[in-house]
Amino acid sequence: MGVKDAGVRFVQKVSSTPGFAKVAPHVVPALDRAVHRLTRGKVLLSAQMLPGVILTSTGAKSGVARRTPLACMPEDDGRSWILIGSNFGRPGHPAWTHNLLARPDAEVSWKGRDIPVRARLLEGEERAAAWKAALEFWPPYAAYQARVEREIRLFRMVRR
Repeated sequence: MGVKDAGVRFVQKVSSTPGFAKVAPHVVPALDRAVHRLTRGKVLLSAQMLPGVILTSTGAKSGVARRTPLACMPEDDGRSWILIGSNFGRPGHPAWTHNLLARPDAEVSWKGRDIPVRARLLEGEERAAAWKAALEFWPPYAAYQARVEREIRLFRMVRR
């Protein structure tokens, strides 16, 4: 077991706690946006543990572009991504999921490149398979789902 493995397990344990769910939504995205901006899109702080993108979606009500740093599961060598609307295990769906349902054309910043994508909400067997992969990818998602009554939304983002 390496130091990085121990660090990942520690972060997984901490991120599964309700306390983390209260603090993280206010701290992690702000840090990610700042570091992403300072490094001109090259670095996402949270991506040191999990791959991440900056999602630019259009506000469902406002029509304004919204930038949200998110963990992701890259698929097909970065041709598509699964985004998980866990909201750190808090009760409501995250705003970015509402935006994608209303306006599925979006953009992801992936490894310093801005890529136009189209979002598709996963349902049924396709969602079940992606959820299973998500739990293998980041086990704390199970704790997030256990804390909420809603079904966590999963989106597949595909290049346009």
